[in-house]
Amino acid sequence: MEDSKRKDAIAQFYLKYGFATRCLHAGEKIAQPKSKAHTNAIFQTSTFTFDNAEEGADLFAQRREGFVYTRMGNPTVVVAEAKLNALEGREVKLADPDNVRITSLLFSSGMGATSSLAYALLQPGDVLLRGRVLYGSSDHFFVNVLPTFNIKQVIVDTEDPRETEKAIKKYPKAKLLFFETPTNPLLDLTDIAETCRIVKQHSPDCMICVDNTFATPYLQNPLSLGADIVMHSTTKYLSGHGTIVGGALITKHDWIKDALYKVMKDHGPCPSPFDCWLLNLGMKTLPIRMEKHCANAMAVAKFLETHPKVAKVYFPGLPSHPAHELAKKQMRGFGGMVAFDIKGGYESAQKLMNHCHVISLAVSLGCVDSLIQHPASMTHSAMTPEARAAAGIGDGLIRLSVGIEDEDDLIKDLDHALKSC
Repeated sequence: MEDSKRKDAIAQFYLKYGFATRCLHAGEKIAQPKSKAHTNAIFQTSTFTFDNAEEGADLFAQRREGFVYTRMGNPTVVVAEAKLNALEGREVKLADPDNVRITSLLFSSGMGATSSLAYALLQPGDVLLRGRVLYGSSDHFFVNVLPTFNIKQVIVDTEDPRETEKAIKKYPKAKLLFFETPTNPLLDLTDIAETCRIVKQHSPDCMICVDNTFATPYLQNPLSLGADIVMHSTTKYLSGHGTIVGGALITKHDWIKDALYKVMKDHGPCPSPFDCWLLNLGMKTLPIRMEKHCANAMAVAKFLETHPKVAKVYFPGLPSHPAHELAKKQMRGFGGMVAFDIKGGYESAQKLMNHCHVISLAVSLGCVDSLIQHPASMTHSAMTPEARAAAGIGDGLIRLSVGIEDEDDLIKDLDHALKSC
């Protein structure tokens, strides 16, 4: 069997199984030697040898499949990419469900994935539609880098379908819509299915990419709801242990994957084999970790909502969240991220963060241990004060990535820290 057909056959085989089984087994036998090793090998090599000159010429001419140089592909990387295919792809409904073809590429960082997507799909003079609130570095890239390529970015409040329809009617030739749901850091939600319906009705050629980092494939599958591309910072929940930096793009369009691969070769945002090996290990425990993240986040959110020193809690699992019903419909759980406004602004926020003992003061998220940070002065500090205000990111806003510690210990730690405010 040809290598590409073998990969497709294996991918289809694992699409038939449940999520936890796919996390453990999908992709494990792709591009690996017949060593019978239970755990996949790390191919920590920059280049690959050829049996003869003819093979080398054929590989470079793409007349046969194989590996030539790790920037352009590596067996360890392929294993993790195949697993992501199975995690994001099973729920996609196409005319021929037996021939669902989901392809993914891994990158050296989440920003490597985001920037590569822009370089692959956008040309000078094109319009990018983007969500109102994005990860700080994504916002910085769209605001400050893309305009140097004469690419116009238009901010859209995708949480309001009427605003999305207004934007796509005004810019029917927009090439890409990029948004997060839930958003970073305020955990606002966009109705993915409705947004995709509206955009495709007015502009079928506009590609839709959803940053699914906060939800993970365990809680939400944008491709099944009509999106063309899913983006992940694999640094976060997919890896889960704070050991790597990485990104991923998963799509159901071969031409997008091919365009992204050209960017990978030309710009070089490729991941290391070791990072992909760690990512593959992390994804194996994603289901049990997410269950605990979700349960702990719910408990912490309920505690914070009743605390007199907390002005407002942002968590889609609370009935008070304006998109609570959408979260119940669109997601299989509410995630492990909680944000809240503390009374007293930045001074109180500083005291709170400085008095946590169990919860670590650090940026990033999705680790097994809990992390706390201040978006206005840290992750979203590159935004102008006006842009932060428009996005609802105030000086008293705290973002909490709830880990898998004992629930009572997290609540006691927060209670102790709040007493200092």
